[in-house]
Amino acid sequence: MATVAELQERLRRPLAAELAGGCHDRVVAGGVEKLLSTPLAGPFPRVREVLSGYGQMHEDERAGALREALALLGNSGKPARRAAPTKVAPPQAKEGERLPIDAPVERLSTGPGGPRKLQSLGLHQLRDVLHAYPHRHEDRRALPDLSEVEEGQKVTVEGTVVSKFRRSPRPGMLILEIVLETPSGGRVKATWFNQPWVEKGLREGARLVLTGRAKKFGRQTQLSVEHMETVDKAEQSLSTGRIVGVYDAKEGISQEFLRRAAHQALQAAPLDDYLPAHWRRKYGLTDLADALWGIHFPHDEAHLKRANGRLRFDEYLFLELRMLLQGEDAVLQGKRFEARGDDINKFEAALPFRFTNAQRRVLLEITDDMRSDKQMARLVQGDVGSGKTAVAACALYLAVRDGYQGALMAPTEILARQHYANLQGYLGKLDVRVGLLIGAMTPKQKLEMQTRIAEGDVDVVVGTQALIQENVQWDNLGLAVVDEEHRFGVQQRRKLLASRPDVLVMSATPIPRSLALTAYGDLELSIIDELPPGRTPIETKLIQDTGRQQAYGFVMGQIRQGRQAYVVTALIEENENLELLAATQLADDLKTILPEARTEMLHGKMSAAEKDYVMDRFRAHEFDILVSTTVIEVGVDVPNATVMVIENAERFGLAQLHQLRGRVGRGSLQSYCVMIAGETSLKTRKRLKIIEGSTDGFVIAEADLKLRGPGELRGTRQSGIPDLRLADLANDEEIIVQARELAKHILANDPRLEHPRLQYLRSELQNRSQSVAYREVI
Repeated sequence: MATVAELQERLRRPLAAELAGGCHDRVVAGGVEKLLSTPLAGPFPRVREVLSGYGQMHEDERAGALREALALLGNSGKPARRAAPTKVAPPQAKEGERLPIDAPVERLSTGPGGPRKLQSLGLHQLRDVLHAYPHRHEDRRALPDLSEVEEGQKVTVEGTVVSKFRRSPRPGMLILEIVLETPSGGRVKATWFNQPWVEKGLREGARLVLTGRAKKFGRQTQLSVEHMETVDKAEQSLSTGRIVGVYDAKEGISQEFLRRAAHQALQAAPLDDYLPAHWRRKYGLTDLADALWGIHFPHDEAHLKRANGRLRFDEYLFLELRMLLQGEDAVLQGKRFEARGDDINKFEAALPFRFTNAQRRVLLEITDDMRSDKQMARLVQGDVGSGKTAVAACALYLAVRDGYQGALMAPTEILARQHYANLQGYLGKLDVRVGLLIGAMTPKQKLEMQTRIAEGDVDVVVGTQALIQENVQWDNLGLAVVDEEHRFGVQQRRKLLASRPDVLVMSATPIPRSLALTAYGDLELSIIDELPPGRTPIETKLIQDTGRQQAYGFVMGQIRQGRQAYVVTALIEENENLELLAATQLADDLKTILPEARTEMLHGKMSAAEKDYVMDRFRAHEFDILVSTTVIEVGVDVPNATVMVIENAERFGLAQLHQLRGRVGRGSLQSYCVMIAGETSLKTRKRLKIIEGSTDGFVIAEADLKLRGPGELRGTRQSGIPDLRLADLANDEEIIVQARELAKHILANDPRLEHPRLQYLRSELQNRSQSVAYREVI
């Protein structure tokens, strides 16, 4: 029977002519493929199956496949059962050997089961290990002397197990105790309750690092252990005598193991920098090797600080590059408007008020974009009542004056109707034809409006996302305004951008500038941070549910003065049925408590037409109290409504509470917001006091970001923000601005990152992206 070497030689023979100019492995693979493509009888169909994909196999896998093929050939004429394929692990790196950054973790010497442990944490390549940063660091350069430890103090101690005890005082209870001797000769008793899995690491003579709360019994110190690490005596400790990283892990995977894996990866991987030195100097950044060593094994606090700064900068840089590249195809050539100053003055003269300085500044930023050949993609943020719609109406007027059509897209039909009424007020007297296109219209009405749009017989159309459906054909769309963009989602925005109008996005939900620069990285940012003069601040009061009767007594007092009120119930466990039940129960209770007041309901299960009908009746003052779920959160405008009562206010985020409060105070009347908290914890009261004490939406949004984190705010995950490992959006605005500046500079000079000096940056960007669609962008 032939050997593996002989079969390899047989496979080479048909390709003898190719041998002179080809790579050995490539030629063998080519020979296999030729062999497999030949129609053969006997055992060869099975051989073909066994050797399928030979060219892509690892060296050891090839040998195994050839052995199986030889077995088949040796049993010619007999049916042979194919053995289960054996996955052969790649050889581990020799000491001092350098590995490519995308090498599998099997190449690290992490011991039996080590690769499996790393893979269970999502770490499959060296790069994954390098960028699995510690989530915190502990200073273990000088562990405390046991004589100095205080009662209740959380401490970390290192030592050797000198004795071990195991007892079960009663059935179902296991107590493990050891005495640990520290290097200074002190002794501490450590205890575990009902944790049998730690017992195997508690052998006498074992070197341990323990963290826990100290209890003092005279001179004796006892430790209730929260965390244990086993240290290999034969090797230098990576867990003591230094600033030590603490990693995310799971049961059965020790911190010592993860530190050893990180240390090996740092020693084996090439740590070439993808940022050229002149950019690092400009932004005061350390090199990548220093940063990676510093985040895993810092020499001191300064090393850790500069490592953290560099790696945070990188996270933002790649995020900004990603966002800009995602929108890059859609942000090339836009419309070029004249945007004349005379037309701006004519529009303002027709208003019943003058623009604020903030509105003028933002309008200047918008008109600069409109005059450019590049497609405008700008986000205008402003608090409730700051005048965003007036600025957008002016931009639409400028587009119409240049012969283009405009669109204003709102997330709900209620808001679309409201914008339609406002734009008719702003633009009607300037001979601009304003139309409405929403789902509640009859088929005949929709067809008539679609025909007018296609024939250019209407200048500005207000509607829901029906405006960007395929059956709407624009004659000459030049500017699209999108209100409350986060309700639509990123892909819908990009679909609109792809049709090449200039795009202006409005949001009345203030979010911190740092979050806006990341969540809306493909948009330029403008902020209207000034309210028109004469607005009366809304008085806000936080009360406990024990004061509910007084709260509704106040509501009744307002109703007797001819005013109206909202009462909002919280979403319950994201269950619409329970939410509806709660709202219905509350409405029934109010009808009993306040029999004089006319009370109606609005909830998410109503059709759009039903919601419009209720809101139109409320606006016409056909009833006094509107009990609602959060569907009235954004944009609803009823000037006579002066009281907002929010039940179970603790269930809302601060930004959402601020939005709800903004439903009152829409006119000149003094308005009030009463938050009723069903939970009385100090933490809850502290959070809700922020709303009680401030009416500045941006201040509140900053506080919300610090309390809740970016992932829970504003649906940012759908906007493409990945989990940022080191970044701190609440405090990193300066770094974000710098990273965005560099990202825009890079893409302005090399939109596809094709320059040879940017190949490593391009490769790193592709590897950091988790989106298959995004990989195709570059």
